[in-house]
Amino acid sequence: MIEMVIEQRRRGLGGGLDVGRVLPFAQRRMVGPFVFFDHMGPLDVAAGVGRNLDVRPHPHIGLSTVTYLFSGEIMHRDSVGSQQAIRPQEVNWMTAGSGITHSERFEKARAVGDHLHGIQAWVALPVDDEETLPSFSHHAGSDLPQWREAGVAGQLIAGSAYGLTAGVRTHSPLFYAHLDLATGAIAEVPSGHAERAIYVATGSIEVDDQRHAAGRMLVLGPDVSRIKALEHATVMVLGGEPVGERYLYWNFVSSSKERLKQAAADWKAGRMKLPDFDNVEFIPLPDSPVAP
Repeated sequence: MIEMVIEQRRRGLGGGLDVGRVLPFAQRRMVGPFVFFDHMGPLDVAAGVGRNLDVRPHPHIGLSTVTYLFSGEIMHRDSVGSQQAIRPQEVNWMTAGSGITHSERFEKARAVGDHLHGIQAWVALPVDDEETLPSFSHHAGSDLPQWREAGVAGQLIAGSAYGLTAGVRTHSPLFYAHLDLATGAIAEVPSGHAERAIYVATGSIEVDDQRHAAGRMLVLGPDVSRIKALEHATVMVLGGEPVGERYLYWNFVSSSKERLKQAAADWKAGRMKLPDFDNVEFIPLPDSPVAP
């Protein structure tokens, strides 16, 4: 049984970059520890595009950001000294903990043009880890196990599923994987997790004899065990154990509303360090920075 269907809501981030906002949703704030899920693009970018496409330095607390690309390239810089480009089928995993700032620049697109398409998710940290030291890790190759079987090409992004474990350090039990399905292919959905969902990034699939097209997240009941591609499809499967209620305020996530207010005050007052290699500009605190 499908418990809920969430349609993406298009949001403009400025500079011509649109995203499909999926989580948080009014009737479903989280799936396992996943508290935010954006579908970036797809967007063709011509060489020479302005810097207003970039995501300038901004802060986070209480979460890990997970960037994963189907195509394109993004340059990441943060306040713990990281400077790392991410490319398709790689993972940038940034744990904000007590506080981190970072930027995301489309430097390759500006130089030679690019086709941008990917997913950014936020994973809420357990209460005991919300104030952990900030960190960043980049993963590719053997860190992200791949498999092929009967028309399904899969890659594990984080956690454990399909008998595999990714090399990404997580703070709570979860799974996150990218499946590429040929027309007619059937893929298993990992079981044994309290909460699970599927996001259709491209193409269309069948679940419980119903067709679901791109841009739709399906929150699954415990009895759903497989999906079928009605055409070539790109699907993200995700879930895990709940970590408890979380509040969002702009880019901040916390189990405490008071902590959110403190983070906002710290950013507004300039008390959060900017990225080491990108510290000339930043995004100001919005007037009403509540996540939609």
